[in-house]
Amino acid sequence: MAKAMTRRRKSVLWLSAIAVAAALGFAGYSVSRPAAAPHARVAAAIPVTLAEAKAEDVPIFLDGLGTVQASNTIAIRTQTNGTLQSVNFVEGQQVKKGEVLAVIDPRPLQAALDQAVAKKAEDDAMLVSAQKDLVRDQTLVARSFQTQQVLDQQQAKVDQIKATIQADQAAIENAQVQLSYATILAPIDGLVGFRQVDAGNIVHTTDPNPLTVITQIKPAWVIFTLPQSALGTVREAMLRGPVSVIAFDQDNVHQLSTGELLLIDNQIDQATSTIRLKATFANADGRLWPGEFVHVHLQAQTRDNAVTVPPAAVQRGPNGLFLWVADAAGTVDQRPIKTIVVDDKMTIVTSGLAAGEKVVVNGQSRLEPGSHIAPKTDTASAAGAG
Repeated sequence: MAKAMTRRRKSVLWLSAIAVAAALGFAGYSVSRPAAAPHARVAAAIPVTLAEAKAEDVPIFLDGLGTVQASNTIAIRTQTNGTLQSVNFVEGQQVKKGEVLAVIDPRPLQAALDQAVAKKAEDDAMLVSAQKDLVRDQTLVARSFQTQQVLDQQQAKVDQIKATIQADQAAIENAQVQLSYATILAPIDGLVGFRQVDAGNIVHTTDPNPLTVITQIKPAWVIFTLPQSALGTVREAMLRGPVSVIAFDQDNVHQLSTGELLLIDNQIDQATSTIRLKATFANADGRLWPGEFVHVHLQAQTRDNAVTVPPAAVQRGPNGLFLWVADAAGTVDQRPIKTIVVDDKMTIVTSGLAAGEKVVVNGQSRLEPGSHIAPKTDTASAAGAG
């Protein structure tokens, strides 16, 4: 029993000694181990969206607000008095030149024509008789059986009847014209408006209201204005050749028609410092309507091989406009530029950028010169710039 206790004590002492030695060894290792070097702090790359600058031919437009006008507007009125016998058109109908629009009772006018024709026939017969008498008098005068005075009187009678026949012919032509007024024809191709008078009414040449109004919208005109400062640019464009004009709806969203600049007004409106211009449109589909307000885009010039970027890439700072341009090393630099705004999808960079360079279009707020970036390509912006 005593021997067993002695062994246990020896075992405990050995274990304690080993533990103390291990602790001293660990402490010594900790003191002698060199301290680990601190990790260097690396700035995280800033996520941005990039787009590539494109080189392309870009049309430059001047924008104005205008009004559509019909190329012809004609009020259809009667040119003779009478009863409106029939109305041969439907309101809103497209009519061709020469189509019958309405008919006025032609009987009184036909009777006047017949009377004029009969009067001429009567005078023709009188002329034949007078000419025969003239021939007889000439024979008698030659034989000294008739005086020269009688011959002269007969010659005057013949000439008088001839003049009467000429007046009869004029009366016939006038009656024919009056009769033609009984049939009212469309003077132009166009759209018929509201009918103002119904069949059965008596119409007069002095009536204040027309029978209807015809408007010709093919072609159509657009009268629009531009600032006075655009006058030189527009005149130079006209000297180069035909100037294209595009008409958009009043929201400036949907394209309605494409036409050509017709003229510049011969004076400037000093009250508004604007110039008026007129453009003509074929308007084959009839999308331009008289009285409609439209936005007009006049193509003043085309810039060849212009460097373009999405408008979102252009930033404004204290010193003017600039871009964040990415390099091959994955960093960005601030680049001052000059621009021409084309529309909400494209901006032309006139200086400070070359085609093929990549610019930041999203995520600029955290950037500084030399910042590392985690780029991705904005295909939508790149397509818009193209």
